[in-house]
Amino acid sequence: MSAVAPAEVMTQQETRNVWPIMSGVLLALLVASLDQTVVSTAMPKVIASLQGFDRYAWVATAYMLASTVTVPIYGKLSDIIGRKRVFLFGNIVFLLGSILSGASQSMNQLILFRGLQGLGAGATMPIAFAIVGDLFPPRERGKIQGLTGAVWGLSAIIGPALGGWITDGPGWRWVFYINVPIGIITIGVLAVLMPPMRQSNTSSKVDWLGAVLLVCSAVPLLLAFTWAGSTYPWGSVQIIGLLAVAVAIGWVFARYEMTAEQPILDPRLFRNPIFADSVLITFLIGAGMFGAISYIPLFVQGVIGASATGSGAVLTPLMVTAIAGSVISGQLMSRLGRYRNIALAGLLIMMAGTVIMARLTINSTTTDVAIGMVVLGLGLGLGMSLYTVVVQNAFSRDKLGQVTSALTFFRSIGGTIGIAVMGSFLTGNFSSALRSHMAPAARAAIPQSVMNQFSNPQVLLSSETYARLKAEFAHLPDGHALLQAFTAATRAALASSLHDVFLVGLAISGLAFIAALFLQEIPLRGRDSVSLPDQAA
Repeated sequence: MSAVAPAEVMTQQETRNVWPIMSGVLLALLVASLDQTVVSTAMPKVIASLQGFDRYAWVATAYMLASTVTVPIYGKLSDIIGRKRVFLFGNIVFLLGSILSGASQSMNQLILFRGLQGLGAGATMPIAFAIVGDLFPPRERGKIQGLTGAVWGLSAIIGPALGGWITDGPGWRWVFYINVPIGIITIGVLAVLMPPMRQSNTSSKVDWLGAVLLVCSAVPLLLAFTWAGSTYPWGSVQIIGLLAVAVAIGWVFARYEMTAEQPILDPRLFRNPIFADSVLITFLIGAGMFGAISYIPLFVQGVIGASATGSGAVLTPLMVTAIAGSVISGQLMSRLGRYRNIALAGLLIMMAGTVIMARLTINSTTTDVAIGMVVLGLGLGLGMSLYTVVVQNAFSRDKLGQVTSALTFFRSIGGTIGIAVMGSFLTGNFSSALRSHMAPAARAAIPQSVMNQFSNPQVLLSSETYARLKAEFAHLPDGHALLQAFTAATRAALASSLHDVFLVGLAISGLAFIAALFLQEIPLRGRDSVSLPDQAA
């Protein structure tokens, strides 16, 4: 394939060379993003088939750990040995993990193979965005980033329904097998059409010690925030120990990377104020928005009383407006060549959506939630993909993989920490809120053993748990009235606890807005100096 000129001066023939590559990139993003939403829908049937409810969370945790900690490694490797090799490797590993996950005969096997899938998925998003940076100049990237954001939004909309249809039809194993035909097409397209995309003047040395130190620091950090407040108390020896190990190894990693010849994640990148501010903002957005959004289905199911399918449907307006916001953001950046005001507007709209969510009460309806979702999604779409273009615009082409993957890495870390912190607020406030919403006479009439056993929102979410609760109250004097009082108090306690969760999300979003006020703006370049290399193996 002949070299491709900068995007704004591409000929018709050169454009035809670029878009087949983008079709493979978008297919890879679609497979990876669909996998997350489809698998979550199928998990109840998976547990029923393989048993092992006690390891339920590890199916997601293994995937999350593997995909998060490998992101910076893949990004740096793509700068050194080329995007094509790393992207193809990630897709092949993801495909192999999908096949093995579908063939799993036990929960332990499924956890192991989901981790293998995560190892492949870690290459997908950062390398896809770096490829966009190779194919298009900064001023044109906004439009394409909007397109990639739309792919993720589309998967969030159709994923749950597709997962339910596959699980109830061909069976849960096909949730994983469905990746195979699409994955083969993706790998074929990329293998044939995609050039190496490697900087010819880049050394081929890989910082393996830095990679090991990064993994050894990130894994205990993610585990600590995943387990804190649920598996272990925040102040437990396990959590404090994991955090201490993460900080200690992280310090060693930062010191080593300052002297490494080809660092995996160069701490000196943070000397660039645009990069440092963008990382901070995306970290806070990941913590505030993704943390808050993850608890919206709990409000819809537990407080409003909708079904699981209904709670999934409530997220549809958020995804639709997120897609629209992503497209609008890309178009505005391409037309104006600037980004700071768009970033500030996105954060203000996100904060407005969070305010709406924080005002929800026990009397709110799904329509009230949907209104908040529309506003929240629009703000999220306007601002989320913008920062990838911002940091790419601030660096030369030889650092695209590293800075893009760093942004993805810290966003994922932020999301994990946000979910954990908000979960702690939820569980920490729920028990006291439950007691405060019950009349003193009702509290006195309900045995403490029953209160201890059922002081959690599960009575609103699980028919089996509610049946056990009903059986306990059947033995009490005036049990039916006490049951109604207890259930109503549980709904009110969940509503007030989630109110606090959304307030935390609002506070974090406010911090992100303050950080964005200091975001420096340099005009988006309309031309890159480096053309696509000739295709080579």
